Amino acid sequence: MRSATVPGPSRSWSPPASEADGRELAVYVHWPFCVSKCPYCDFNSHVRESIDEAGWREALIADLRHEAALTAGASVVSIFFGGGTPSLMDAATTAAIIDAIAALWPVAPGVEITLEANPTSVEAARFAGFARAGVNRVSLGLQALDDASLQMLGRPHDVAQGLAALDVAQANFGRVSFDLIYTRPGQTLASWQAELQRALGFGTEHLSLYQLTIEPKTRFASLHASGKLLLPDEEASADLFELTREMTAAAGLPAYEVSNHARAGAESRHNLAYWTYADYVGVGPGAHGRRRHAATVRTMKPEGWLAGVRAAGHGIAEETALDAPTRGQEALLMGLRLTDGIDPGRFEARTGVALDEAIDPQSLAELRGLGLVAPAGGNLRLTAAGAPLLNAILARLVAG
Repeated sequence: MRSATVPGPSRSWSPPASEADGRELAVYVHWPFCVSKCPYCDFNSHVRESIDEAGWREALIADLRHEAALTAGASVVSIFFGGGTPSLMDAATTAAIIDAIAALWPVAPGVEITLEANPTSVEAARFAGFARAGVNRVSLGLQALDDASLQMLGRPHDVAQGLAALDVAQANFGRVSFDLIYTRPGQTLASWQAELQRALGFGTEHLSLYQLTIEPKTRFASLHASGKLLLPDEEASADLFELTREMTAAAGLPAYEVSNHARAGAESRHNLAYWTYADYVGVGPGAHGRRRHAATVRTMKPEGWLAGVRAAGHGIAEETALDAPTRGQEALLMGLRLTDGIDPGRFEARTGVALDEAIDPQSLAELRGLGLVAPAGGNLRLTAAGAPLLNAILARLVAG
């Protein structure tokens, strides 16, 4: 039934070069609930003993209805269920939300529908239901391939459960990605090489490989501040980053973004919408959106968001018009994360600002002289030497 409404993925899809009319739209749906709070996580996630799932389903659809009224004429090219842990929701809720999106907007052929999932046996048992609901891509939070690291990271699964869930995911979805965290305490080049080699052998089309970072107001932040959590130093982290790039490229999953690696045509279309500054709407607690040159932020606390939707028909806490310089800065910050860099034509079409107006010319000249930034095929991109220095380069490049 849903395949007639929501087409399956097209492997030949690529983002259009220019979208001045803003007709392409990504939709993000935030499910804020988790079984437990991971000590490294600063996402808007919450643990609750019970959830009124029917009430949440109705509120999310109401929030979507509000956004649809403001984006008339747009065509949805991707849907992403993030969290929190969306694999904790009932498949019937997922199906109802997908059907609501298809009723509120035209849905493009080849739409990508991703759901983030934890690899516990309870959640893996739901995968077939999610596939029937219309989900055609799953992103699995494996995070590590050894039990000691999983315990340190506060994950609710062990390696055996994770790999069993990966098997179930690959049996149910045409497109599968999973996450791993590296630069963990005590991690060496040799141990990461063995772990990544094992990961590459599972045959998925996409890997998200993140360096462990200490986020403020997390339990890891407290442990790190007290000297009880030590991460690899800057030089070791750079070596691990370089090894990751070399191994994934050799395996046919080169980096297309700082932390994301994929076979050709298997890139995350939803995340590409963010990185290329396309319009996207975000619903659910704490969700962010960028649409029609406005930024939206939903109320963070689940109960506050729910009360807001019931009172006003949406959960928006802040809505801010973005002027041209701000749009240029945001697009620059996102676009240089991509290995292919920034297409000047797309940049101007989506921001209303020429790329050279968003960049400090003196800094650009200096960074080019150092071999950290280079033009490629008309795009502005970081070189291999510049990629590990992304944040420092961005701080220098932004005009004004």
